[in-house]
Amino acid sequence: MSSIAALLERIEVGPRPRVLVVGDLVADRYVFGRTDRISREAPVLIVRHEREEVRLGGAANAAWNVAVLGAQVTALGVLGDDEMGAKLEHLCAQSGIALSAIRDPALQTESKTRILAGGVNTSRQQMLRLDRGQEGELPAHVRARVAETLEDLAARHDAVLVSDYGAGVLGPETIAAACQAARAIPVTVDSRYQLHAFRGVTVAKPNEPELAAATQLPIGTAAQVEKAARALVRNLACEAALVTRGREGMVLCTATGSEHLAPHGARDAVDVTGAGDSVIATFTTFLAAGGALTTAARLANVAGGLVVQKPGTAAVTLTELRHALE
Repeated sequence: MSSIAALLERIEVGPRPRVLVVGDLVADRYVFGRTDRISREAPVLIVRHEREEVRLGGAANAAWNVAVLGAQVTALGVLGDDEMGAKLEHLCAQSGIALSAIRDPALQTESKTRILAGGVNTSRQQMLRLDRGQEGELPAHVRARVAETLEDLAARHDAVLVSDYGAGVLGPETIAAACQAARAIPVTVDSRYQLHAFRGVTVAKPNEPELAAATQLPIGTAAQVEKAARALVRNLACEAALVTRGREGMVLCTATGSEHLAPHGARDAVDVTGAGDSVIATFTTFLAAGGALTTAARLANVAGGLVVQKPGTAAVTLTELRHALE
């Protein structure tokens, strides 16, 4: 606890750690409405529009989580020259995130529109999600600019967080640049589909299905998760794997041992949306502040338990972390 308290104080007093977040910037759009009847045109509910809002999603949500903790953060990604791109830019400015976006008018900003509806006196439930954005690889010149910018910015930060949602920003060039940066500073990776490609990074953060896909090993029991995590550490030649296990907590595995972290809090989750972003953001922020792997993992575990008690994409503050620990 003394090392954790010292780390929290270090971020509050300064100098603030500098974290570069690179990945798929996503606009999370929520449309809220009321429904009380079924359409005559088709067997679907009619939703009367009430309000809507746009939040930071994907790598932008990870960057927001870093900023809320009090670190200096830069977000690197790709945006289209469109309405959602402009909204993301505005939200980043409001949230204290330095945005370094590669803009291309030929591309469409990645967005996820969720329709939430319910009766007059009921809570709104998600009915439908509509995704928009680039399909397939980004143009070669865009991928090259992202990689070059990553190389330049990494030299001015204390850690790099890679947030790969599979929308195309993390191509071969950018992955190579991230792995190269790990020779000088901590580089953490949260990759949904291509974790196996990040050989040489500092820490990989898969959930159980991602771990199974990356190692082709079963993960039904705690022992199997630990075995697969050790295989991932060997395969990626990284320092550690931080595996999130939902209700079973987390496992931090290195080449020499492992630590199982019980889930923080006893209540059922309200919403797990973006919880992985909060975990990797907290973990990376405290690594950037000079924390040990185990200390950063314990703080990330607490943050994960707190954020799932909040609806939608959310973040955990330094004050909330301190109160939870107390």
